[in-house]
Amino acid sequence: MSRGSPQLTEARTEEILNACAALYETRGFKETTLKEIGAATTLTRTGIYLYFQTKEEIFLALLAKEYDGWVAEMQAVMAERQAMSRGEVAALLARTLTDHPRLLRLLSMNLYEMEANSRPERLTAFKRSFGASLDTVDRLILQYLPEADAAWRQGFLYAFFPFIYGIYPYTSVTEKQEQAMNDAGIPYVYQSAYDLTFNFLNQILKE
Repeated sequence: MSRGSPQLTEARTEEILNACAALYETRGFKETTLKEIGAATTLTRTGIYLYFQTKEEIFLALLAKEYDGWVAEMQAVMAERQAMSRGEVAALLARTLTDHPRLLRLLSMNLYEMEANSRPERLTAFKRSFGASLDTVDRLILQYLPEADAAWRQGFLYAFFPFIYGIYPYTSVTEKQEQAMNDAGIPYVYQSAYDLTFNFLNQILKE
């Protein structure tokens, strides 16, 4: 069965991703099934198989879309503002990244399952979006910190991107987790995702 025109393929893919995103907010990753995603669209479950083979492939495409959105935000600011201070760069990266809480949640909690249960071509498509985010942050640093050489920028990327994996767990603690920390004698100090990210970046970007 044909998937139709490129426009139809794009529209149906978007419909599937939107349904998946809505279910993820209420059901989470484990409880969201292909059947439920299909029921939330105009497609049958068989119809969804024309676009995605597993629910993990859908979630991986959703994560790629989040990366694409982050990249677009950064690029828009870079086109509008030609110069920034280091503190402004830290604020820009923190704001644009934490504008995408779904990215932070999926990345920290479900990336392994998504990658392991996706076909190579789907994984490659995702890696392109991830690679675009690396490239855009590198170009952003080069634009606003022209004194930063290639070695420094690489070191920055290898500090910042692994840090991103820990943002959600450190800023989305459940009552049960908070109580366990208190019982263990570990005082919990809440920080928003933005504050945690800005403080980290501000330290790294200090002259």
